Amino acid sequence: MLNFIALVVVLSTPLLLAAMGGFTSERAGVINIGLEGMMLMSACVAALVGVKMGAVGGLAAGIGSGIVMAMIHWVATQVYRIDHVISGMAINALAAGGTNFLFERFTDPNRTGSVPVLPMAFYDWLAFLVPVALWLYVRKTRGGLRLLAVGSDPEKSRLMGVQPLRVRFFGLLATGVLTGLAGVALVTDTGVFTDNMTAGRGYIALAALVLGGWRPIPAMLACVGFGFFSALRLQLEGNPHLPNLPTEAWAALPYVVTVIALAGFLGRSRTPAGLGKA
Repeated sequence: MLNFIALVVVLSTPLLLAAMGGFTSERAGVINIGLEGMMLMSACVAALVGVKMGAVGGLAAGIGSGIVMAMIHWVATQVYRIDHVISGMAINALAAGGTNFLFERFTDPNRTGSVPVLPMAFYDWLAFLVPVALWLYVRKTRGGLRLLAVGSDPEKSRLMGVQPLRVRFFGLLATGVLTGLAGVALVTDTGVFTDNMTAGRGYIALAALVLGGWRPIPAMLACVGFGFFSALRLQLEGNPHLPNLPTEAWAALPYVVTVIALAGFLGRSRTPAGLGKA
């Protein structure tokens, strides 16, 4: 039982960090479907740098690459006013192709062993503390209230003296840090980087944020729910007492549950009123 709970926590950790990254951008009014690409690029860079500079170097590089990707999204959507969804799709495409190139170009084919990493428990604790910290931030601080105000009505925020461009900059800066940590956590869990290792987790993190009504604590519970079904899939797969289904069918279980949950929830969700607005 304890092993199963530990597995749920480990599988939930990258989702939690990415979902909270989505929270800081989307509550500021910036649609962010680029979480997948930000995580993927961070995982790749963390693995490549970690091999050369150790665990701390890999962590710093992963966070740095997450920030760079988030700032690309900020410039595209806030400076050049590119459609938020198109910008997010471009980031995902850039990460998919860019990580493939970087990994083939800079990986030593003769090297064996795993990437040097910090203990996974570090990311586990951090992932479950961040939602609480963000809840306190948006409820108890002036900066948090400004974040919510910009995401609700950017025009009214301007009239009150709040600069949406500045608030969204720092919101996406936090997104970069958190998605960077999510990518590093993925590499920490597996010990290696593999092509497309995020496997849709960025989209699942965004779905968890929607299921949580763009609130940190409910979004955390949604991430844990997905982690539960992912862990359950690993436990059920290969069980001789169950139907001998293909591996792909078992792998699809958490995603099917997520789609069903979204289908039943979307009509009742309260989207931030200023989401996607200039």
